[in-house]
Amino acid sequence: MEASIGAGDFKAKCLQLLDAVAAHREPLIITKRGKPVAKLVPMPPDIELFGALAGSVLNETDIVAPIDVEWDAAR
Repeated sequence: MEASIGAGDFKAKCLQLLDAVAAHREPLIITKRGKPVAKLVPMPPDIELFGALAGSVLNETDIVAPIDVEWDAAR
């Protein structure tokens, strides 16, 4: 179950709650008069861009050789 806090308490403790959500990586529901109005979620972790796509590209050795299938456009 996700933690929740009233809007008034959230306003008073906003900076502490932001740090707690970032540290524990768990979302926080903000309520107003007992009804949920917002959800504070942690940012996704930064990924290293260099090498992020490693292994995702296929290597085709001969891309200009004829294929065994005849296309309608070739007729």
